[in-house]
Amino acid sequence: MTGLVRENAFEAVIGLLVVAVAAWFILFAWNRTGGGIDDSFRVKALFPSANGVSVGTDVRVAGLKVGSVAAQRLDPQSYQAEVTLALNDHLKIPSDSTAAITTEGLLGGTYISLLPGGSETPLKNGDVIVDTQGSVDMMGLIGSFINRSGSEAPQPAAPGLGTMDEPAAR
Repeated sequence: MTGLVRENAFEAVIGLLVVAVAAWFILFAWNRTGGGIDDSFRVKALFPSANGVSVGTDVRVAGLKVGSVAAQRLDPQSYQAEVTLALNDHLKIPSDSTAAITTEGLLGGTYISLLPGGSETPLKNGDVIVDTQGSVDMMGLIGSFINRSGSEAPQPAAPGLGTMDEPAAR
């Protein structure tokens, strides 16, 4: 029996190391995706468009992460995206704050930016942020910019060429 343990000791140590790394990775992923956030309160925000937002998306104030998206669903009354935000409990964000879905640049990721208001009363668990701005459709904006042919007014015909209804001047 001791000979068997000596022969397989190296494999046992490697197996134990693999199990320890897997447990560390699971714990890291749980905390990173917000599964381990227990010191948070939840508020809701209704957005007309929530493109690019999913569970785990960052919520930031002044560029710093203060929470993450905990859930999202379609509000059956208003047909808007109802996004539940899990915010750090130690923050006292004013109740008249605004929420906007923004990107880090043309190719950057999407996050929800909170702009604190001036109210003395802070957001509490279960409150709703009413002043929101949905995501901007970047592909639609780029497409409309590319397909735009200049000014809005119709261009006059060049002198001497005429139009379809009148013959060209000679």
